[in-house]
Amino acid sequence: MSTATVEGAYEGALRAFRNPLLGLLHGSSAPFVVTVLALVFTAQRPQVPVAEVHAEIDAALARLRAAGYGEDGTAPLPAGVARDLCRGWVRAGWLTRQAHEGVEVYQVSAHGVAALEVAGRVGGVRTRVSQSRVRTLLDAVEGLAQDADPDVMTRIARIDAEIRERQEEVRRLERTGVVEPVPDDRLLEEAENVLHLARELPADFARVVETIVQVQRDVVTDLRQDVRPTGEVLREYLQRGRDLMESTREGRAFAGALALIGRAEHIDALAAHLRTILGHPFAAGLTASQRRELRDVARRIEQGVRDVLEAQQRASHVITTQIRTHDPLRDREVDALLREAMAGLQRWMPTSRRREPVTPVRRMPVADVAHLRQRTDDLRPAAPPAPLEPVVVGDVADDDARAWGGPHYVELERHVAGLVAGTSDRVPVAEAFTAAPEGLRRPVDLLGLLEIAHRHGMVEGDEVVTVEAVRPDGTRRRFAFGAVALAGPASAGGDDDEHDDEGARDEGRHD
Repeated sequence: MSTATVEGAYEGALRAFRNPLLGLLHGSSAPFVVTVLALVFTAQRPQVPVAEVHAEIDAALARLRAAGYGEDGTAPLPAGVARDLCRGWVRAGWLTRQAHEGVEVYQVSAHGVAALEVAGRVGGVRTRVSQSRVRTLLDAVEGLAQDADPDVMTRIARIDAEIRERQEEVRRLERTGVVEPVPDDRLLEEAENVLHLARELPADFARVVETIVQVQRDVVTDLRQDVRPTGEVLREYLQRGRDLMESTREGRAFAGALALIGRAEHIDALAAHLRTILGHPFAAGLTASQRRELRDVARRIEQGVRDVLEAQQRASHVITTQIRTHDPLRDREVDALLREAMAGLQRWMPTSRRREPVTPVRRMPVADVAHLRQRTDDLRPAAPPAPLEPVVVGDVADDDARAWGGPHYVELERHVAGLVAGTSDRVPVAEAFTAAPEGLRRPVDLLGLLEIAHRHGMVEGDEVVTVEAVRPDGTRRRFAFGAVALAGPASAGGDDDEHDDEGARDEGRHD
């Protein structure tokens, strides 16, 4: 064994252990981190608001300490509160913190997802070498060889052989009508292989999301630095913002996978296959967690695709917004103000003492505004608005325009008051409308009369009554409505003055 080989291998091992995945699993409080990340972040809740994460982790710490865990020193619980722990996990690369729909949320990073999957596989059912996994490997190698082989005749011969094999299988099924049963042990092996493949998907989706977010940050940083002409920045990064999926290796890989799993019919077919698997008798040999994982495969794929597409949309929106609002002069002014504030803090900190009061800013700079309201207690405008100009529409007289306007509330109120004053019984609205003069028996006056009756407290009946209304041009229309009556003189005449004023206002509005 040469020295160079040892040094190269050791450097590779050092790089591997600097990976956040191994850092998480190698930490002294790794069992606690794996436990809370798996419980807080689930397939149904991949993004959790920051406040909720802090509260749940604090509750988990308190419960484990009350149960006596961590006292023997073999698996110590972390010290501190959840807020400090989560900040450390973000710095370590196990969590990501971002804004989602106006709320700050935590999400497990790709390294954190991979660590959870490793811990789950080690602590759960051990994956073993099986016929299903070997066949998956052989099929993958065969597919790679077929894609890499450019010989046309070889591919044609291979396809012909597959066709003959399928046709022979069809003839056998037609001849015997019997499907050869597959042993339950083999079905269980294939199910475990499916679960093994499905467990790799969340980390892959998370890695694509993180790559998109990193591209977004790089683009925004380059835009803010303003080291190149604005036109060049716009041309390059607008195109990059539109083609985020094509600009990275992970994005291109996801785009290829999206062509297979991104269509609704493919997801529906996958869900139907999973229901068939879970309905087979061999599924009873699976554990409850394995059956739950199989049931959630389609949903996890949908969620992963949705997360990637949302990340791409957010990145495109952020980049486009930055390009539209990019103002080099304003950015330089903000940078200069920030540098001035930092320089002031650096000068003040060495000479300051603990608990030393800071002189507040007593007065902010006065804005250069042309005019501001001097008094805030008087909300009236400085001058009354100009009077309205009289409007004349053609040769229409005022009386004709009023005849085709809204209800005559004042006249209707007087008519109703006269009817209810002469009797102690309820006055039906239909009779009141029929007894009114022809000028008050327009269709709109019927609506006004019903409104007045409702305001005075009307009583509804079960029968349907009809009345005849007269339009200003003399045409007549019949209307049917549920029988209603005025409640009586006490309620009908109690607010005449008020309603007269309101009717006058409404009449003026219709004029």
